[in-house]
Amino acid sequence: MASLPTSAPLLVAHKLQTSEQASEYFHGLPPTCLSLSEVILEIKLLYTIAFPMIITGLLIYGKSLISMLFLGKLGKDTLAGGSLAIGIANITGYSVISGLALGMEPISSQAFGAKQGPLITQTLKRTVIILLFACIPISILWLNIQPILVFCNQDPTISSIASVYLTFCLPDLLFQSLINPIKIYLRSQNITLPLMFSAAFSLALQPPISFLLINHLNLGIQGIALAVALTDFILLTILAFYFFFWEIPIQTKSWDLIQCCDQEWKSILNLALPSCFSVCLEWWWYELMILLSGILSNASEAVATMGILIQATSLVYIFPSALSLAASTRVGNELGANQPIKARNSSLIALFCAVFTSLIAMAFMVTMGDTWGRAFTDDDTIVGLTAAVMPVVGLCELGNCPQTTGCGVLRGSARPTLGARINLGSFYGVGLPLAVFMGFVMKMGLLGLWLGLLGAQIVCSITMVWVLWRTDWMAEAKRARELIGMEFDRDEGLSSIKTCCC
Repeated sequence: MASLPTSAPLLVAHKLQTSEQASEYFHGLPPTCLSLSEVILEIKLLYTIAFPMIITGLLIYGKSLISMLFLGKLGKDTLAGGSLAIGIANITGYSVISGLALGMEPISSQAFGAKQGPLITQTLKRTVIILLFACIPISILWLNIQPILVFCNQDPTISSIASVYLTFCLPDLLFQSLINPIKIYLRSQNITLPLMFSAAFSLALQPPISFLLINHLNLGIQGIALAVALTDFILLTILAFYFFFWEIPIQTKSWDLIQCCDQEWKSILNLALPSCFSVCLEWWWYELMILLSGILSNASEAVATMGILIQATSLVYIFPSALSLAASTRVGNELGANQPIKARNSSLIALFCAVFTSLIAMAFMVTMGDTWGRAFTDDDTIVGLTAAVMPVVGLCELGNCPQTTGCGVLRGSARPTLGARINLGSFYGVGLPLAVFMGFVMKMGLLGLWLGLLGAQIVCSITMVWVLWRTDWMAEAKRARELIGMEFDRDEGLSSIKTCCC
């Protein structure tokens, strides 16, 4: 095998004698001998993207907490109906919109790496149209949710409250269909600070808006939903202002009509649909865990404890999620620039960062003990059950962080279908049967359900690491050029984008 000097340019495949040698060099090998300064530089590049996304994630987490606090002030039925509505909105609406939007991520990040700005804007426009069309069936479902809930034996009063909340959330669904693509558009170009500042500003306005609508205008549950929508409208306005009037690193703003090339629409749909499926698989898993908790012998305590534990995992998930977004952007940028070695090194360093993050997350979960439970309730049974399960939740983070980061690498290399298959097999092929067996057959209850999740996370993370280790990065760089329609000259590098003749 040919050895490469560490001082050589990272894009060196053309110096290898044959394509077989290049494939041998890039396929499944550890990184080249990177110096400490190069590793630190890559970590800095990753966290330049990840840190603002962590702050943004914490702010979004705070938005949901504010809504829950105001719901709790409106009475038991309103809290139950609002909580039910938020769960339905997440499962049937926001998870779908968020997942479909991720389809533009590999195209945008790779196009930015290839310095093809107009393609990023075209992808943004197509994604917005896809999301707006997706809002139609979601809106129909939300407007007719009350009879569906009653048919599913839900309390009529709670079902009515949930229906009202979802109806007044429809504007927010529209806003999210615009916010998600703009966020990815900016992040793919390593622009993250505007996302953080706009989220902070809009969140600061949510409490006074909620107070005005609920306490002064007496809008009740409608006011909480409208406050969320208005908060996101403010966020959208700030992002739109930045999009239209601020300087972007490369020329991406294009006011041409959306091209009608079938192949380009097919490319983004082929990425959007499996991305959506993968996101929904993860979101739905936790809702399924709540349903399983409801049929345990101690259902009331188990469901309450599960909700408290999910709040803990949701908080901790912000950190690997941000790292996943950063890894996706970095890998996509490098593949788009035809830098397969840089893409590979970035993915492996991101995984090492994920392992470090997982150790911190596990330590947090284990040391919290009953402190986390007492932050939500004074019920000794629930607090004790929470403390008993928290160490297992911490162990789950050992797999969750690398698995989440690995999903980001797969998105950046335009392989969301593979990620969806891994999630499906791990969570529903391994985790679900194991959770049912441990929780019900072995009579381990709530602890058994989380042991099932632990098994799923272990299988998922091991599979993800194995897939990334075996990735042929030369082939992925070639796929990236095909995805963004680039011709590549071995002597001159990247040439102009191929036009779409429609």
